[in-house]
Amino acid sequence: MTAPDHALSTVRARIEAACREAERDPDSVRLLAVSKTRDADEIRALHACGQTAFGENYVPELVDKYDTLEAPPAPLGLEWHFIGALQGNKTRAVAERAAWVHTIDRERIARRLADQRPAGMPPLQVCLQVNISEEPQKAGVAPAEAAALADALRELPGLELRGLMAIPAAEDDPRRQREPFARLRALRDILNTRGHTLDTLSMGMSGDLEAAILEGATLVRVGTALFGPRPPK
Repeated sequence: MTAPDHALSTVRARIEAACREAERDPDSVRLLAVSKTRDADEIRALHACGQTAFGENYVPELVDKYDTLEAPPAPLGLEWHFIGALQGNKTRAVAERAAWVHTIDRERIARRLADQRPAGMPPLQVCLQVNISEEPQKAGVAPAEAAALADALRELPGLELRGLMAIPAAEDDPRRQREPFARLRALRDILNTRGHTLDTLSMGMSGDLEAAILEGATLVRVGTALFGPRPPK
């Protein structure tokens, strides 16, 4: 496995290079370390190198790692993002632990999160997951339905709608990688003309983060390039 400090510096260098090409400030792009299937010690090691934001895809993993790493007397104080499919019977565990949820695609799930967000915590920061490539097997709200869902979430207490997230169809050609990211950015701009103030585009992963940054990504979700290939199941 690649040393965490080397892997982190390599990914940060990729982000900085893409930002230079896009004539953007590197500070305008946040790195989210996708730690699904990784253990608490791997997260601790990457945190020791300076990474503070981690994304989990599965609720049981989020619960186990959060309860381990944020336990007294020395909680790490990480920023936890939930980036996986979320079922209604598991929203409470996420509402009580996560700072961000990237995968809102149904009003019912958003309302459950809002109702279950503890009163003493800051608003849960959320993104709408958009099925930007309109693949029938993928989660996400259809682009044509995103405005209605965004409007429904606008007034929910305990939530703050921050932006859009997408996982486009896999594509090796960097030019074609950019196309769905450009569509997501355009959709964000349309929603902002409707009175929203969305400032987040959660898009881009290990294989296409450069294309995403060129099209305006503000947060890239990187797992393999930081932790190496996932262990076999």
